[in-house]
Amino acid sequence: MEKQKLVEKKYLFIFILITSLFALWGFANDITNPMVAAFQTVMEISAAKASLVQFAFYGGYATMAIPAALFIRKYSYKKGIMLGLTLYAIGAFLFIPAALYQQFSFFCISLYILTFGLAFLETTSNPFILSLGSKKTSTRRLNLAQAFNPMGSLMGMAVASFIVLPQLYSDRRNAAGEIIFSTLSATEKANIRVHDLDVIRNPYVAIGLVVVLVLVIISLTKVPKTEIQPDQKNDAKTTLRNLWHNHAYREGVLTQMFYVAAQIMTWTFIIQYADYLGINKATAQAYNIVAMILFLCGRFIATALMKYVNTRKLLSVFAIGAGICALGAVCIVGMTGLYCLIGISIFMSLMFPTIYGIALENVDNQDASLGAAFLVMAIVGGAIMPPLQGLIIDQKMILGHPAVNVSYILPFICFCVVFTYGVRQYRRQKKELLNAE
Repeated sequence: MEKQKLVEKKYLFIFILITSLFALWGFANDITNPMVAAFQTVMEISAAKASLVQFAFYGGYATMAIPAALFIRKYSYKKGIMLGLTLYAIGAFLFIPAALYQQFSFFCISLYILTFGLAFLETTSNPFILSLGSKKTSTRRLNLAQAFNPMGSLMGMAVASFIVLPQLYSDRRNAAGEIIFSTLSATEKANIRVHDLDVIRNPYVAIGLVVVLVLVIISLTKVPKTEIQPDQKNDAKTTLRNLWHNHAYREGVLTQMFYVAAQIMTWTFIIQYADYLGINKATAQAYNIVAMILFLCGRFIATALMKYVNTRKLLSVFAIGAGICALGAVCIVGMTGLYCLIGISIFMSLMFPTIYGIALENVDNQDASLGAAFLVMAIVGGAIMPPLQGLIIDQKMILGHPAVNVSYILPFICFCVVFTYGVRQYRRQKKELLNAE
């Protein structure tokens, strides 16, 4: 029996081209996470209000995922990518007037529009990567492509850690490790706010220019016929009915929502977790980078393991590991708790593409674009849960325990949902194989 290739030679160029887009939304995701803490300080707002950055960011996915799918069904993946890149660039350039007017709501609107573009890119790229070859290797192929997402994330984190956060005057501390910004006069605060918002603005403008360059390259690239979805498509009503009756898909959308919520909560509030231990934002962001390196390594390890271990079983095992680390972050006060929090990342590494791949594995190609849209829409979990975690963190102490530690019970619950999905799909697959015999 001939061994099936992960990516066939005829698809190699388009695979590389589309995979490069994964880094672009990874950069946007993970330069934005530490900005929650930055806005909290410089705009003098609560953790709950600052987390509206994430509500705007991931709310954009929820708003635009379905329109993106309908656009792609009517036109093509290439046009969907080009429109996505255009919206990405517009959102990034809107940071210029946002910094000028110093309005927190304006920054949120800019991120909201930026993620319209990301919704188009994700709705397009993920199902396309799955389609480039055999269904038996589709989940592994998506895990490989998704490995380039944390590479972009690492770039975003590096820019935040080494360029943005160290330049923020509002985060400067006294000898006791306390932030001095709140003790300054109104005039001093105003001057610092102008400076810091310009610092936050600059990387978004820079990535906007990069996105414009990529847009030009994509527009000049001839996309092969294999990239276009099937000529015959089910009508939307038939597609929705097919998706609803597909148990693996329906449960996968719900599980993806909980997983994304866990991922965003884990990474967004590492800085607040470290802040309770007296660690400044720039140093805390270095721990975030370590978490992303573990995430990247975990993704390559998981892709390799999938060659030998059932993907559903592997998903369940990784969910157990993530849950144990989350409980450590909740229960242990101090650096060990922080290490547990960082350790969650290696177990999260395979979850998004694996849930995505399992959910779409038995979805007909005619239904794939709209099916992908609901999975991208599930990213709304990253908009809903972080503000709730922020409200918990704002309590400071809960029953004598640091509220920031207690808040990580929310990711633990999410990992329980992922574990349940993995187990259910493994049992269902096993039953189907027995019936086939």
